[in-house]
Amino acid sequence: MPEKTVASTQPFMVMAKPVGSRCNMQCTYCYYTATQLPKDNEKQLCMSDETLERFIMQYIDGNTNSPLYFVWHGGEPAIAGIDFFKRAIMIQKKYLPEGMSCKNNLQTNGLLLDDEWCAFLAKNDFDVGLSIDGTQLLHDHYRKDLGGNGTHARVAATVDRLQSFGIKPDLLCTVNSETVKNPLAVYRALRSFGTGWIQFIPIVRRENGSITMDSVTGEGYGNFLCAVFDEWVLNDLGKVDVQIFSETARVWAGGSAVLCWMAPVCGRVLIVELDGSVYSCDHFVKPDFHLGDVGKQSLRELVDSPFQLEFGNGKREKLTAQCRSCQWLSVCNGGCPKDRFELAEDGEYGANYLCDGLKSFFSYAQPAINLVTMLNRNRQTPEAIMVDLRNRLKAIWKDIGRNDLCPCGSSKKAKHCCWDKAQMYSR
Repeated sequence: MPEKTVASTQPFMVMAKPVGSRCNMQCTYCYYTATQLPKDNEKQLCMSDETLERFIMQYIDGNTNSPLYFVWHGGEPAIAGIDFFKRAIMIQKKYLPEGMSCKNNLQTNGLLLDDEWCAFLAKNDFDVGLSIDGTQLLHDHYRKDLGGNGTHARVAATVDRLQSFGIKPDLLCTVNSETVKNPLAVYRALRSFGTGWIQFIPIVRRENGSITMDSVTGEGYGNFLCAVFDEWVLNDLGKVDVQIFSETARVWAGGSAVLCWMAPVCGRVLIVELDGSVYSCDHFVKPDFHLGDVGKQSLRELVDSPFQLEFGNGKREKLTAQCRSCQWLSVCNGGCPKDRFELAEDGEYGANYLCDGLKSFFSYAQPAINLVTMLNRNRQTPEAIMVDLRNRLKAIWKDIGRNDLCPCGSSKKAKHCCWDKAQMYSR
C-alpha cells in the first residue's frame, strides 16, 4: 500500500462507483450510461480489492471530519454484491483512527434489495437513497428494466421492505418532461411512503448540442417547484423534508448551502471509478476532467491539485454579468456548471438553462419561507405555523372573486391565474 499522506483540514467527499456505469435498468434520461473507461479497462466488472483498499485508506487519511461519509453510487452499486460491501466495512474499520467514525450511503434503484440486502444494510447502519419518480405511470415512462418493463411496483415494494427493516430511505425523484406535468401527483405519491425526505433532481441533457426530449424546461421546473411548495408549506411542515426547500431556507436564515450547485464554489466531491481513476465531478466523468488514479496519487493531492481548485473556483469566477447582479445570487450562485450553456440577456455565454425557473421559485417562495423562519424562531410549532399561513391566505382571498385581479400581482384575472390553487389551499 502507498505511504499515508498528512491530511489537510479542508474536507472533501468522494462518490465511489464500484461497478462504474453498469446497471440493471435502462432509464432513458440517464446521463451516466455513456461514461467510458479507458479501453484497457472496459472489461472490468467491479472494483478490485486492492483499489477498494487504496480508496478507503486515502479517503480516511485525507479527512479529519467525523463522521466521514462513504457514498456508493453508480450505475447500480448493489450489482457489486453484499460481499463487496462487507469487505469495504472491514477495510473502513482497519483504517479509521480512534475517535473517528464513518457512515455509508447507498444510492440505488432498489431492484436488487431483497430481505438479505435490507438486513445487511440495517445491521451496518447504511443510509439509502432510492430513486423513484412518483406515480407508477410517470415512473414507468422512463425508468424501465433491461427488458423494457416498468419498475415502479418493484421499487415501491423495496421502499416498504426497507422500512420494515427500520430504514427510511431518502426518495430521489427526477423532474423530467413527464413528471413536470403532474407535480402534485408526484409529490403526494412520494409523501405517501412516509419516509420523510424527498429530493427533486431536474433532468437537463443535451445530445449534439440540442436539449433532449426527456429534459425539463426552466419554466416547467419553476412551476413544478412552486406547486409542490404550496402543498408542502401548508400541509407538511415538520413531517416531510424537501431538500431544495430546506437548503433555500438555510441560506436565507444566514447559513451555508450543503448542496454543491447552490454553493459559491464546488469541486470538493470527487468521483472514484471502478478502475481507481479519479474525476472532478459526477457530471464531468470525461477525459478532460480525469485527475489521476488512486494507485498513483492520493485523493488529497488530487482534490487540492491546481486543476481541481481551478475547476471548483470556476463556478464563481465564470459567472455571467447577469448572474453577478441577480438578486438571487446568494442562494443560487449560478447553479450547476453543467447547466450553464445558455446566453444571458446581454448575449454573454454561460447563463444557467434553469435560470428562469429558479428565479420564479425563489421569488414565489421567499415570503413564506421567511415567515416560517421567523415563526419558527419564535418557537411556534409546525402545526401552528401552518394554521397561521392558512389564515393569512384566507384573508388575502376573502373578497376576491373570479373576475377580480389576482392578488399575486400578475395583473391577470384571478380565474386565469391563482384561483384554482387558492380554492384548494384556503379552505
